[in-house]
Amino acid sequence: MSHTPHELAEEFPEHVEKMSELKQSDAHFAKLFDAYHDINRAVHRAETNIEPTDDFHMETMRKQRLKLKDEIYGMLAG
Repeated sequence: MSHTPHELAEEFPEHVEKMSELKQSDAHFAKLFDAYHDINRAVHRAETNIEPTDDFHMETMRKQRLKLKDEIYGMLAG
């Protein structure tokens, strides 16, 4: 298990099985899932000063992560 906050399995524990199924069966979901994972790691690296960034870029990355998370949740709940 990763120690990066905001991992999708931790955000939506009730949908872990469905996420796994969708990653296999839905290319769009798999792309969103991977994009979320990438941006979430980038935010975490910036927050922990592994790869520091300015406030504007941090806000942009957080908004992108939230947009992806909302879209992913819409597919899980739908």
